[in-house]
Amino acid sequence: MAVTLKDVAKRAGVSRSAVSRTYTEGASVSDKTRAKVEKAADALGYSPNALASSLTTGRTKLIGLVSNNFHNPIFLEVFDLFTKGLQARGLRPLLVNLTDEVSPENSLRMLRAYSVDGVIVASSTLPASFAEGFKDAGVPVVHSFGRQSVNPQVDVLGIDNRAAGRLAAKTLIARGYKRLAFLGGPEMATSTQDRLAGFAEVVLADPSLTLSVSYATNYSFDAGRAEMSRLLTSNPAEAYFCGDDVLSIGALSAIQSAGLRVPENFGIIGLNDMEMAGWANINLTTLRNPIKDIVAASIELIEAALKDDSRDPEARLFDCQIVERGTLRPLP
Repeated sequence: MAVTLKDVAKRAGVSRSAVSRTYTEGASVSDKTRAKVEKAADALGYSPNALASSLTTGRTKLIGLVSNNFHNPIFLEVFDLFTKGLQARGLRPLLVNLTDEVSPENSLRMLRAYSVDGVIVASSTLPASFAEGFKDAGVPVVHSFGRQSVNPQVDVLGIDNRAAGRLAAKTLIARGYKRLAFLGGPEMATSTQDRLAGFAEVVLADPSLTLSVSYATNYSFDAGRAEMSRLLTSNPAEAYFCGDDVLSIGALSAIQSAGLRVPENFGIIGLNDMEMAGWANINLTTLRNPIKDIVAASIELIEAALKDDSRDPEARLFDCQIVERGTLRPLP
């Protein structure tokens, strides 16, 4: 049978309330009593009931981890970092899949049913209004990989997508490409819009260059492959900024299936530097998204929000860097 709080109290020679206070954050208990309780608990193999504790404290320590793109393997890395990071701080991640969801009402309803203490929205495609919906409902929220704003209404962290687009364009131009293209994710995604804006800003400033634009239906391998297969039937560009590694890998697959090669026939540059981008059979040149730093800072901010819900929201920008591999022609 499971060891109970009563068993620990009896072995330690203290009251049940003393055991309860020992395992209640912020409760008053002497060092001597704490030592007795912990010794008895270790001997009996007792673990405090987290759900019972939440009834006492009014805090579940549950953090809703919300995302809407489970087709993109980059989020396996994101979820791995978030779950480990939250658990290391005594918080409990509750993963919520909102694929194709654009309104926070459904997720808010679900998360309230679990009495979450806070929410992390992990998405580069959802608009700012999505995360703001949680704040309006009185739920502490952080938007990771979100769109930057001069006056954010919630904590938002991510890369400067416009700067990333500019960096991709300059990288392609430096290698002598003239007919450039942007192959983005869903057209209405905020990340797609901003990456294209930065890319187009640089390309269109040079009259010797041409720009073509197309969109995949979502950030996935199949969508990237399908869109590149379509492009290859007309007048393809010389080099593509795919806006995301998984789209890039899909595009590489389509090029290979057409009997063509990279970088001999086309140049490809991605964004994120997901683990498989570095695999020998892919070897993708890409922009590194500092995901570990963004996740760590997101957890820091949700902890701060749980402690003080009156603090002003922050916007934190992180820089991307080029990771040179083998899908672009070398610099002259």
